[in-house]
Amino acid sequence: MQSYINKYTLLTSCLIALLGAAACKSGNKAPDVSHIPMTVSLLRFDSALFTIDTSNMQPGLEKVHAAYPKFLPLYVTDIMNLGAYTDSSKEIQRQLHMFLTTPDFRQLEKAVSTKYGNNNQLKDQLAQCFRYVKYYIPAFQPPRVITFISGIANYGAITMDSTLGIGLDMYMGEDFPPYAQIPDYPDYMIHRFAPEYITTNCMQVIQQQLYPTPRSTGALLDQVMEAGKQQYFLDKVLPETPDTIKFGYTKDQLQWCRDNEQMVWQFFVQNNLLYSTDWQQINHFIGDGPSTQGMPEGAPGKIGNFVGWRIIKKYMEEHPEVSLQQLMESKDMMEIFKAAKYRPK
Repeated sequence: MQSYINKYTLLTSCLIALLGAAACKSGNKAPDVSHIPMTVSLLRFDSALFTIDTSNMQPGLEKVHAAYPKFLPLYVTDIMNLGAYTDSSKEIQRQLHMFLTTPDFRQLEKAVSTKYGNNNQLKDQLAQCFRYVKYYIPAFQPPRVITFISGIANYGAITMDSTLGIGLDMYMGEDFPPYAQIPDYPDYMIHRFAPEYITTNCMQVIQQQLYPTPRSTGALLDQVMEAGKQQYFLDKVLPETPDTIKFGYTKDQLQWCRDNEQMVWQFFVQNNLLYSTDWQQINHFIGDGPSTQGMPEGAPGKIGNFVGWRIIKKYMEEHPEVSLQQLMESKDMMEIFKAAKYRPK
């Protein structure tokens, strides 16, 4: 979370900035969570891995495995996709040796270490996020936080049991030259490869771990509202983060959604889309992308997430007695939809 207002500027500038911030944030007053004790330590798995003596891989891997007994197998098998991990596997050692000795990856590790050598700000941001989660979900136990790099493999954040992993090489800033050299990453995705997206992505995977998406995905309306619940969760645990970051939209894209909310809803209704179970059709409206297929120019991707968020916000405004935990545990999306009385104007 970052402050976008300099308190030492002139009063007029402050007012303008405050008005601008209000337009970009969700508008909910955040509760005081300062009484909740929270300390976050960042364990630098990335540094430990890259200090292995590559001329003698097995002892180095055994040492890293002893320090990270659960995370190293996850890293090798799921993040790097190198196969099932054993510290005596010659094939695993060969592939990791190749990774650790490739000049481009060593340069990447140096760049990450330079940018994130002092992690105090990130630790403070995560601690505050965890306080909010604890406030709303009392049973929440803060995870162990481990940082890694994966050779820009699109793992920005991942959870396993009581561990939160953060792929720091995915947050080097959209102008980081290596990003432009990877054809798999379009501009709209690279725009999000910036430090300000770390906490949002971390809270997304924590939310998914706490409240996994139901296996039975259902119709478009069900999926839109599930996405809306997830987005509302981010509002509550990231109250100072702009909506643009939480949605992954530009300011113009978010403004388009606000200006055209009624039109988007009418499009869904008039085209009988709300109860469609066609997964290809559904993916047009909830899948990520630079735009939403079938919608007018200016419509960003995941337009269904915005609609679901608006429905959930309306429901929570109509039912202030419902807690965030109760909302997240709710299963009957149709009941919530009816109770929301959502009628955009």
